[in-house]
Amino acid sequence: MNVHQMLPETPRDIRLGLTRAEDTAFPLRWGIIGAGDISRQWALASGECAGASIAAVAARDSDDAVAFAAALGIERAYGGYEQLLAAPDIDAVYIGTIDRLHKEHSLMAIAAGKHVLCEKALAKSAKEAREMYAAANARRVMLQDGMWTRFMPAVEHARALIETGEIGDVLMVQADFDTYYTTQAATLAFGEAKPIRVQVAGKHYGPGGAILEYSGNRFANLAFISYPSEFPEVTEFIGSKGRITLEQPAHCPTRLTVRIPEETPSRYCNSNRPAPERRYEYPLPDSIQIPEGHPNQAGFIYQTEAVHRCLAAGLLECPQIDQQESIRNLEVLDSIHALKEGEPGPVPSKSSATNHSNYG
Repeated sequence: MNVHQMLPETPRDIRLGLTRAEDTAFPLRWGIIGAGDISRQWALASGECAGASIAAVAARDSDDAVAFAAALGIERAYGGYEQLLAAPDIDAVYIGTIDRLHKEHSLMAIAAGKHVLCEKALAKSAKEAREMYAAANARRVMLQDGMWTRFMPAVEHARALIETGEIGDVLMVQADFDTYYTTQAATLAFGEAKPIRVQVAGKHYGPGGAILEYSGNRFANLAFISYPSEFPEVTEFIGSKGRITLEQPAHCPTRLTVRIPEETPSRYCNSNRPAPERRYEYPLPDSIQIPEGHPNQAGFIYQTEAVHRCLAAGLLECPQIDQQESIRNLEVLDSIHALKEGEPGPVPSKSSATNHSNYG
């Protein structure tokens, strides 16, 4: 099947001809670092990948590791990470510890020669990420940013539509949720472009937001939601010819709506008639059950399957979010966070950064 015959939701690694669909069965024995709830949900989903076997889990507290292993039927449990990383039969490691430890634990796994899938946020800064990627490249192992959003079929579909020009030139991105998920929507839409101006208001956990301005009169309007509140969590890619909506919950969507009118803007050019809609549904696998899970966590499997396919092909990064795009996203986050203290971030420059309030 060539690229023109593929469905738009085909995973990007397959669509680009880099991997083979059947290589989700490529065998990898996984170890898990961290016995928290995110690791539980990842394991329940990823265990359904044809080639995956979860062989071990490690936690700081051996009782936690033993309980985790018993609950999920995992062979071995370690009280500490070094023993797991020393095990010769572990091929890849999932890092599910708290964010501030991701660099430390990823580097430990890399030094042990293990492939690494690190739960987002990969690192606290772009600088940290560069150090981590440099270590992985030197050791010739994968370090994959765990931005699982990019692997959801609805997001794969949206990206294919953007790349083929279905909605024309993307002029604006609108997204609401937290910073990491909303900024990645902008980097998906605008590719290698970096914002020339960033304006920030509000607080880190909302309500608040940021406006990213790109060359060519393009913008991303990002809203950071407040807990508790009934936030919409929708992402929209607004183009010169049409609009793509990733429906709630947009950080892990199973529904996509595409609106492409004969003329834009549809209501103003067509006697107030809305643009025709094409709706697409991507149900999660029925075989995956995650008790008390967060929304759509079964979607972890799409990311895990991509890792298997890419490693089978000898690739050390997944094109859904490769090293360079991972760093670009962290650079944008660095800029937003820097404005908290009124300091310039690496993107944009000092002359174009504007601080409108205290971003907490």
